[in-house]
Amino acid sequence: MNDAANLTATLRANVGAEPESGIIQIFNYGRHREGLIPLWVGEGDLPTPGFICDAAYDSLKAGETFYTYQRGLPELRQALVDYHDTLYGRAFDVENFFVTGSGMQAIMNAVQCVAGTGDEIIVPSPAWPNYPAAMRINGARPVEVPMNFANGKWVFDIDRLFGALTPNTKAIFVNSPSNPLGTVLSQDELIAVRDFARKHGIWLISDEVYARYYYPEGAVGSARAPSILDICDVEEQVMCINTFSKNWAMTGWRVGWMIAPRAIGQVIENLVQYNTSGVPAFNQRACHTAITQGESFVNDQVARALEGRELVCNALAGSGRFRFHKPQGAFYLFFQIDGIDDTVAAARKIIDDVAVGLAPGTAFGPGGEQFFRLCFARSKDSLEEAMGRLTGWVEKHA
Repeated sequence: MNDAANLTATLRANVGAEPESGIIQIFNYGRHREGLIPLWVGEGDLPTPGFICDAAYDSLKAGETFYTYQRGLPELRQALVDYHDTLYGRAFDVENFFVTGSGMQAIMNAVQCVAGTGDEIIVPSPAWPNYPAAMRINGARPVEVPMNFANGKWVFDIDRLFGALTPNTKAIFVNSPSNPLGTVLSQDELIAVRDFARKHGIWLISDEVYARYYYPEGAVGSARAPSILDICDVEEQVMCINTFSKNWAMTGWRVGWMIAPRAIGQVIENLVQYNTSGVPAFNQRACHTAITQGESFVNDQVARALEGRELVCNALAGSGRFRFHKPQGAFYLFFQIDGIDDTVAAARKIIDDVAVGLAPGTAFGPGGEQFFRLCFARSKDSLEEAMGRLTGWVEKHA
């Protein structure tokens, strides 16, 4: 009888060797701790609103439990067009929109489209670990380019990023607002990346799932962050990733979308078919309701996250033992604790001692090893309690 090691050895090497997510590893370590405040994963503490759930329930009652359109329900795709027309102030075409089984599937589809064995994709780092994992699983090599944390700020080093280009480069992958950094690329920076991609004939893949969570200094309340959709023709070598998870508190529903050139529409439809055979119709009905009726909920979510950002930044700054760049977007704080180098061990110790769940920076690749990530999309009371526990632990142990 084969043991686990022997069975793993029979798998494709790049799949069998893929490590467990550093975020999920800590999540599994502490998920059942009594009284734990979970700040480790990318979701808030609000359940999906009832009006969205009701749409799925009504769809189930109506018997919408069969196979459906691989590109997404026509009504949902049109609602996505209308949403983008309003948000970006330009006209979009429904044939550029594809509904996927989560934002993660959209990322996987994008990678499957452009890169395989021997190919490379450039990724600024620290970054969400699922990006390089998706590339490795498909046989491609993620070229993780560390950004600089200096004088209390993260610096997007364009020259270093562009210096990673090789003849094997197929794409540049950007995420703005960033998970985990909370940084936001300016329009000038996005234009520079776009022009570089155009010059070298490579794809630009942009994950913009946190676009609505944007807190620019002096302009709080802006509807969204700068986007490649402001500066690119959607028929060029560009793919834009998004999800219903963050804006509408639908992380467990697993529905996302991608915007891509019409010329590769059949390819994307094929990938959806062969990977999942489409997104359940009742989930899509809920998403349609979310995007057509949930704008006030999104605004409330963003306002709540902004309040959370102020709370955690003020609490940690007041301690004097934490180092961080105040995020301009998303809903994470990526921070250092003076005197701590082993963030995995410290994350476990913090769970054991004060029941606060943090993601260790080692999960986010080169440049993030000595940091922690916390999610501040939570209630004021929960965050106040968590920050009290964390600062108290640091004063005692670090």
